Amino acid sequence: MPSLSPVPQLSITEKEEIYQQIAEYSNETTIIHSNQKVLYINQPGSDFFKASKETLIGANVVDVFTEDYKEFITERIRTGMEDRAIGGLMETTVRRFDGTLADVELYCYPVQYGETVAIQSIIHDISAQKQTERDLLQLKNEISTPIVPIIDGLAVLPLVGSVDGDRSNRLLDIIPQKIQGENLQCLIIDVSGIYNIDKVVAEFLYKIDHIMRLLGIQLIFTGIRPELALKAIEARVNFSQLTTMGTVKQALKRHLTSN
Repeated sequence: MPSLSPVPQLSITEKEEIYQQIAEYSNETTIIHSNQKVLYINQPGSDFFKASKETLIGANVVDVFTEDYKEFITERIRTGMEDRAIGGLMETTVRRFDGTLADVELYCYPVQYGETVAIQSIIHDISAQKQTERDLLQLKNEISTPIVPIIDGLAVLPLVGSVDGDRSNRLLDIIPQKIQGENLQCLIIDVSGIYNIDKVVAEFLYKIDHIMRLLGIQLIFTGIRPELALKAIEARVNFSQLTTMGTVKQALKRHLTSN
């Protein structure tokens, strides 16, 4: 029986080169890093981050993540290096070298890179998907923000749900657009259906009131709860300039009797 030839031992450099060749077959951004230092990144990763491999290799892998995620990613890497156990898929945001942000899915797992215990991170760009979700949410908010005409010159806008910073900014854009061509003299905004009572809501009411004043439209707010008035005081928002009534019915009666 012929004897088997001994399997040649690969050098550390050869092992790393084989790993790199495998990584280049992936279309996803693939980063090999250890102790936060990038040991290798494939060409799709270089293209995604809009920087040369020479720039990326040796860089701190945590630096590409936005401030909201840096501490969490650092802890996740530390746990993975120490315990050889890293959590599953997560969504995060990275900053590319041209300054643009990208929404990504990140998956990390421990690997042996040559003789180095390292972590392989796979990054999948989901920016287009997230933008579609934001567009659909905006459309949903626009549809769910109906301005209901009551009589000539008067309409009611009921706000329902949660009003966070993003929705507040969208409403500040949408409401003036929706009233164009309506020939309104007065708009009643009912906030009794808003879930969250916080400073964001208080500031939104103050801003939309000022915008409507500039457009020559009187606003009457209804459904303001005591908690919101308290938040307005905490945020130093002056509610004394706002016209408020307890209910839509009361606001309608006031408008009809004053005209």
